Amino acid sequence: MLRQKLQDDSILALKAGDKTKLNVLRFILAQVKNKEIDKQSELNDEETMVVLRKVIKELKESVEAFEKGGRIELLEDSKKQLEIALVYLPAEIGDDELKKEIERVIKENQAVFDNNQKVIIGLCMKELKSKADPGRIMKTLQAFLTH
Repeated sequence: MLRQKLQDDSILALKAGDKTKLNVLRFILAQVKNKEIDKQSELNDEETMVVLRKVIKELKESVEAFEKGGRIELLEDSKKQLEIALVYLPAEIGDDELKKEIERVIKENQAVFDNNQKVIIGLCMKELKSKADPGRIMKTLQAFLTH
């Protein structure tokens, strides 16, 4: 469904003559296609979201690099691309909700958590990566792991 929305919006951008949006959407769709080739099957929405998050992470890194380098013209272009890509990302859950979700995962896997706390990191990432940024998940998890 997400992939279809990306394709539909790229067609609309082509018809509207919005080159920046078209280029961003084509790049995202190319990354999705590459992942599908690697997997040898179509990606579901969850997997497409992972690809989209990766593209967004790369764009954020570009923005930071251009800011440090003082490349204003490239900075503006990257910011526009980032804004376009962020539209397709669902809203993340709040910090309180994230804490509750992590607590739930820990309670469901209490035996694993008691034996090896680091395993819970993988479980939380797997379950919550579509709901929150992995960096936020790790920060919130650190509070649980240090207790």
